Amino acid sequence: MKVVVVGAGMSGAAAAALLYNREDLVYLMDTKEAAELPFVRDLILPEEQRVFGREMTLANVPGGAPDLMVLSPGVPPKAKVVQEALTEGIPIWSEVELALTGDSEGDLGAVVVGVTGSNGKTTTTSLIGVLAGSTGKRSVVAGNIGLPLAGLSPVEYDYVVAELSSFQLAFLDRLRIPIAVLLNVTPDHLDWHGSFEEYAEAKGRIFRNQLPGDLCVINWDCPVCRRLSEQAQSRRVFFSSTVLLDTGWGLEKGWIVRRCDGRSQPVVAVDELQLKGAHNYENVMAALAVGEELRLSDADLAGIVSGFAPVRHRQEVVGTFDGVLFVNDSKATNPDSAIKALASYAQPIVLLAGGKNKGLDMTQFMEAARGCCRCVVFYGEAADELRSAAAAVGIPRMMSVGSFAEAVKAAIAVAEAGDVVLLSPGCTSWDAFKNYEERGACFRELVREHFSG
Repeated sequence: MKVVVVGAGMSGAAAAALLYNREDLVYLMDTKEAAELPFVRDLILPEEQRVFGREMTLANVPGGAPDLMVLSPGVPPKAKVVQEALTEGIPIWSEVELALTGDSEGDLGAVVVGVTGSNGKTTTTSLIGVLAGSTGKRSVVAGNIGLPLAGLSPVEYDYVVAELSSFQLAFLDRLRIPIAVLLNVTPDHLDWHGSFEEYAEAKGRIFRNQLPGDLCVINWDCPVCRRLSEQAQSRRVFFSSTVLLDTGWGLEKGWIVRRCDGRSQPVVAVDELQLKGAHNYENVMAALAVGEELRLSDADLAGIVSGFAPVRHRQEVVGTFDGVLFVNDSKATNPDSAIKALASYAQPIVLLAGGKNKGLDMTQFMEAARGCCRCVVFYGEAADELRSAAAAVGIPRMMSVGSFAEAVKAAIAVAEAGDVVLLSPGCTSWDAFKNYEERGACFRELVREHFSG
């Protein structure tokens, strides 16, 4: 086939390499020049098939329209080249669809466990990856978590545990995900999808091609999740941190329990978990539901989840200095995620909030901050918007600074012994950093550097 890959980031470069190795005629397209694209430096692809430094439009694809377009996660549906493809009836796949479709006979060779949601994807995916690995079968964790799916060979594994973003699911076509997890759906990425309805519909596509023998794991407490799961043809398992379901997973008397026909089977005490907070208990319940499907014993499930530590940049403890706890929650790139972080601490909080907003309403975020923050420090592109929302809800103490480094310095100066300095921005990092990982690493370095002298 003739295929154009739109976007030459990590996923796009991996997709182009996969297609080239399959001996398809592949063109890789990006508005940036090659020197600005680190993931194409070692890519084996003829120069004439690299369409860089030009407008992304079908007119710039040599030889006319392609048979297939593969879309990188960062390219929105409103992009001109995407709209052209839709108009001309050209199939559009994500890198996920390309990587996991299988061979010509449809044999993928691995069971795909797909995890999506507005928050908690990385924690849950990582935990399920540990559970899958403990079965003794060959497993790998990939997708939005960092390793492009197109960069691995699924036939080499028994389980592929994939974190899937709404970007990756939006154009899902025929891909079947036998074990699908939907954690929650709250407003996010509205600048990319255009509306909450479109965003939610993208999340629901994870169930699209499931068969009756497959499994979907769903958050009962999220009405949107319940509604989206109605389209699933598979078995449904619910979990809840607020309701004791007749059958499913829940919380009872300090334990995570499996419920069956109104009876409870305790599996792990929440006091034994390193993951804290109701939102993390939900992540653990979702992972346990998958672990049960993988036929792990309750003893194995309890031992693994109790030993699992938070992933980096998700409420990661940087350290305690001068009696102040410093926490890196840089992965909280939307208000709902930041609200969950705020609810995890009983101590007064000095909050660092800011970055680049994705078209989301910050009112509830600031209302949550009002109830638990000693001070809120705003920074970055969204600082003025956040400050206005904070003033509207009556946050008494706040300040705005120019740079991220100044924000960290200001938070350190304000904090008192017994406080938590929490980086939980509620916004993306894209105004000043490549990604949330770089922002979180910068926070760690700035804090440790300040107290090293």
